Amino acid sequence: MSKYLLDKFLYTVDRDPELVERYREDPAGTVEWWEAEMANKLLNVSDAEKSTWLAFTDDERRALAEHDHVTLFGMGAHPFLTLTLFIAMSSATTGLWSTRRPTARRWNTSRCPTPTSPPDGNRAVVRRNPVAP
Repeated sequence: MSKYLLDKFLYTVDRDPELVERYREDPAGTVEWWEAEMANKLLNVSDAEKSTWLAFTDDERRALAEHDHVTLFGMGAHPFLTLTLFIAMSSATTGLWSTRRPTARRWNTSRCPTPTSPPDGNRAVVRRNPVAP
């Protein structure tokens, strides 16, 4: 089992909206393609640089192909990477973010104190670039 390879799959798929959609529609095919084409590719370097030994176990392949996030958690996949990918896939089918926009707009216009709010009353101030004395 390779937590690294699971996390790499979750990371690379989540960063590409077309891959997210492909994984949502055809998970087994996407896992098979990704393992053959991307698993041994080194990220952020020349395409000529590759490793040769990375591969999913049958259990990892099955969990990814079945979108089984509980099993992925049990295998040690990073929780943040797992959740962000599954949220992206879920919001594409349920319209989650489009239903939240009116609420977000209301929150945006409220006067909630935040660390970056201008000084006024009980609001905290965080100086991003403190001036040296």
